[in-house]
Amino acid sequence: QVQLVESGGGLVQPGGSLRLSCKASGFSADYYAIGWLRQAPGKEREGLSCITSSDGSTYYADSVKGRFTISRDNAKNTVYLQMNSLKPEDTAVYYCATSLWGSSCPDGSADFGSWGQGTQVTVSS
Repeated sequence: QVQLVESGGGLVQPGGSLRLSCKASGFSADYYAIGWLRQAPGKEREGLSCITSSDGSTYYADSVKGRFTISRDNAKNTVYLQMNSLKPEDTAVYYCATSLWGSSCPDGSADFGSWGQGTQVTVSS
């Protein structure tokens, strides 16, 4: 059974940092590209970043480029999202998900398959 479990969310002040983790089970995480997405109340789901399983290429949305870094540790079957310089507008539920394109990252946020339950990130003073 494919399962993804996110952790690491919480409350942080503007300008602070958090590292989210996405632990995969039921499959080898190095088979799929893994993406991070988020959804804030009343807003559409937004794709943030993706890392391929083939060569570790990474992709970022403009809204997080330069602030967020995605990485993976295949030995731990885990993908991370390091988030720096957090802003109040980063407040959302953050999800990781497997790419429907297999080892490659999809073009859009719709082409993700198995999702985790999400972890809440709140940026507030």
